[in-house]
Parts: sequence; C-alpha cells; structure tokens
Amino acid sequence: MHVKFCGFTQPNDIKTAAQLGVDAVGLVFYPPSPRAVTIEQAKSLSASLPAFISIVALVVNMPRAELTELANRVSFDIIQFHGDETPEQCAQLASAVNKRWIKALRINAEQHTAASVSAEINAFAAAGANSILLDAYHPHKYGGTGARFDWSLIPQHSSLPIVLAGGLDAQNVAATIELPIYAVDVSGGIEVAKGKKDAAKMRAFMDEANNCSK
Repeated sequence: MHVKFCGFTQPNDIKTAAQLGVDAVGLVFYPPSPRAVTIEQAKSLSASLPAFISIVALVVNMPRAELTELANRVSFDIIQFHGDETPEQCAQLASAVNKRWIKALRINAEQHTAASVSAEINAFAAAGANSILLDAYHPHKYGGTGARFDWSLIPQHSSLPIVLAGGLDAQNVAATIELPIYAVDVSGGIEVAKGKKDAAKMRAFMDEANNCSK
C-alpha cells in the first residue's frame, strides 16, 4: 500500500512524515485552501525531504504562466490537478513544465456510476495521466473535505492506478485493503488542525497502512 500525506505547512511535520516512511507528500498551491502554501514556504518544506520521497504539487485551475513559475521555483515531482481541468488541459499544462501528473475526480453518488467513473478515467489515461485520484464531491470545495464517498463506485478494472482519498484515517484505512486501489491519500485524518499534522496520528496511519501491505 503506497501512502501520500497531503497538506503540509510545517517543516517539522514533513520531517516526521519522512521518518515514518511515507511515499509522497502533497503541497497545496490553491490560496483559498487553509492548507495552502506560498512558493517560499514550499521551498523550505521541500528542502526538508530526503531523496526518494515524491513531492506532489496540488493545483486547482492554475493558469499556465503561474504553473510555469511554480515549476521553475519549487522542486516537485508530480502535478495533482484538482480542479475542473479537462484531459487535454492537463496534458498541455504538464507538458509545458515536463512533469508527470495525476488528475483528481470528485465522486458524487448522485451523478456517478462505476461505469461513468471508468469512462472518465479512460479519458485521462488517453491524455497521459500517470494515476487517477478519487475524492469525495463537494459543491463548493475542491477536496480537503474530510468526507468519504461511496467506495462501491471504484471501478474494479481501472485503466490507471487509483489513489483513494476522502475521509481516511487510522481507524478506517484497513478497510481499503480489499479495494482495487494503488495508494491512499490522507490530509485531515492526520491533523490536529488544518495544515498542522499530528505525529501520533501520522504514525498510527502508517502502522495500519503497512499492516495492509503484509
């Protein structure tokens, strides 16, 4: 089970995550988010990480010029498009900065079926996505809601590796072991406050996730 911790704002928290063996860390570049960081903060946070831990830049409908500046100034490995970007837009933006990319889909049980989710995944796969992230839908928020969606809508045979997000914590991550997913992504479930992580919660989550991998 691969694990991504997202929404870091504090250097000590990101160091703790690295010590616990997380596979990837997410930095949020979306100003309305309470977990958003500036370029200067991101540079400090990324400097805290050892090699072989991926840095994921979460962006929401970011213009090309802004993404180019971000890529020129911050060392990150993967773009996580978390807005309303189309497959074509994702491909063009990622190509402009020469980065691998993930697309987040916000799953709504009133609108989605497993088949429609599969169709959306296929479109992003065709555009060159490296993985897909499934998160809970909220009418006014682009992720970070702490809500869980209906896991029965996760396709059994996805054309892309699936990263599961939305409402995960140490108490329920073990329940994901039977799901057809590649990785889990957690933010609120390891926090004491938005953007401030809890070392004990991070450790508990990693322990449970590692148990799923055995």
